Amino acid sequence: MQKNLPFYLKGNMTGMRPTIFARIMIGYLAIFIAVAAVSVYAFSQLAVFRGVTDDILQTDNRLRDLVQKITDSLLAQTRYERKYIITKDQEFINQFMIDEGDVNTRIDEALFIANNARKREMLIRIRNSYEHYKSAVNEEAQLVKKKQPYLQADYKEEKGKTVDGILVELRNLKRYIEQDTYEKIKHLGESVVKANQIAIVMAAGFIFFGVITSIFITRSITRPLSFMRKKTRQVAQGNFDCSLDVSSPPEIEELAQDFNLMCDKLKVMDKVKSDFFALMAHELRTPLASIKEGTNLLLNHIGEDFKEKRKEVLTIIAEESNRLTDLVNSLLDLSKMEAGMIALNLEKSNIGSLINQAAFGIGPLAMTKNVSIKLEIPQDLPYVKMDEERILQAFRNLIGNAAKFTPEGGQITISAQPMASGGVKVSVADTGPGIAKEDLTAIFDKFQQGTMTDYNKIKGTGLGLAIVKHIINAHGGKIWVESEFGHGSTFIFLLPA
Repeated sequence: MQKNLPFYLKGNMTGMRPTIFARIMIGYLAIFIAVAAVSVYAFSQLAVFRGVTDDILQTDNRLRDLVQKITDSLLAQTRYERKYIITKDQEFINQFMIDEGDVNTRIDEALFIANNARKREMLIRIRNSYEHYKSAVNEEAQLVKKKQPYLQADYKEEKGKTVDGILVELRNLKRYIEQDTYEKIKHLGESVVKANQIAIVMAAGFIFFGVITSIFITRSITRPLSFMRKKTRQVAQGNFDCSLDVSSPPEIEELAQDFNLMCDKLKVMDKVKSDFFALMAHELRTPLASIKEGTNLLLNHIGEDFKEKRKEVLTIIAEESNRLTDLVNSLLDLSKMEAGMIALNLEKSNIGSLINQAAFGIGPLAMTKNVSIKLEIPQDLPYVKMDEERILQAFRNLIGNAAKFTPEGGQITISAQPMASGGVKVSVADTGPGIAKEDLTAIFDKFQQGTMTDYNKIKGTGLGLAIVKHIINAHGGKIWVESEFGHGSTFIFLLPA
């Protein structure tokens, strides 16, 4: 059977399966992880972009500004030192020295923030050339201050070449910084495009993964439910022979087990219904047929000249009518008991007198079968609170059953004894065929009878023991049977005080 079921309905022998809540949480977790992964990637790329922009703003732009300021300060120094040579005014040298401090500070700052070796190399060359330029200016200034003769053209040429070299180096550094900035911006743009592509691919992949996961989880829940719905329709059409072996979330598996239990109960109820109709057809047909035939005989004036024959026919009609009345009354009593519609008239009474009354009533039936009834009833039985009419009905059913199934020459033993708790324990034992072990519980269900091969000709409604059980339970008592197939039966019940 299980081999033909789809994979999602086969029993899982490897371990526990996740619940519906767990499956939904797994789906949400998968989607959350996907969104988190995309977010982490996006944040990492933003960090890279922020690093590049910070590098451009904090390094390249500052370096470019420093280069421009160094250039301006250097050009200002060349003007101051030329004016000093011409005018011999010490104020120009003082101004030269101020700008010298600015140039040195800016070169040191540029060296500190330079972010690659080439920039530092260029700045070191600029600083060395600048030191050479300062040295030449200081030598010439000392010569001018001491008024010593010197070759002014040589100093002018040397200073010019040095300053021109520094300016060229500064221009090269500025172009290199601008080129480096351009390359960073270009790389940043390419990274943005690449990041967008990767983000789109990741988002599409995770969306696809999320959709597939959602579909899988949803189908793992809905497909078994759809299968159960089909089975439910079969049950609604009266097919109770259906078995579900659903391997999916535990909740659905438990629902399938309950469904199977329901089908088993429905099969039992359907069998009970069929048995009931068969039993009622048999139980009603026989007395009705007898009544009908007897009535026809009377209507056709048969037996008018034979009073004894007419009396016999009327006796049969009366007996069969009583049989039908007893059957209907039993059905009504059981229905009312199951519906809880019978109110008990509870009074403290002596159960011994009820046992004697019930045994006396069964006496004629026992005598016709040569069955003896033995009573073991002590005189000191405690009074118990009970409905005498209902308890008497229970006794009649139990003793009647015992007389019905006890063979000729057998014996029925009815005993009662007080209990330590104050109640009474009563037993009805017979020497009949006994009851099979598998039927010890079922016989107390309505329309159920034990399987007795040698006694199949003995028919009954299957209502008597069901009524007895309801009566004893309504009194707060308990009833059971002890029997071994082929060795008689003992029905025992307890009644509280």
